[in-house]
Amino acid sequence: MTGSAAAVAEPTDRPARSEGIDISPVDDGYVIYDPATDLVHHLNPAAAIVLELCTGQAAVEDIAAYLAGLFPAASDVPEAVGGCVRDLRGLGLVQPAAGTAGQ
Repeated sequence: MTGSAAAVAEPTDRPARSEGIDISPVDDGYVIYDPATDLVHHLNPAAAIVLELCTGQAAVEDIAAYLAGLFPAASDVPEAVGGCVRDLRGLGLVQPAAGTAGQ
């Protein structure tokens, strides 16, 4: 993962799953193969849900609000979602949606 500004997930970013990744559901989340890097990643169930919601349509803040509604007892949902999207971006599994870079 990188610490560059490009890897920072802003609340208004609209992340989208990267093209070409192979997603395989498993009992405890997802196993993802990225042929661009020849790496395999294991996502826990929470990260798998975040990845599913990265369609390029919803902003990070919208994804966080949706998940906060599902898990009202969790107080750190916005920070957790932002960190997860940042990590997914650092791994190359999500990117800004087409036409949204720099917004």
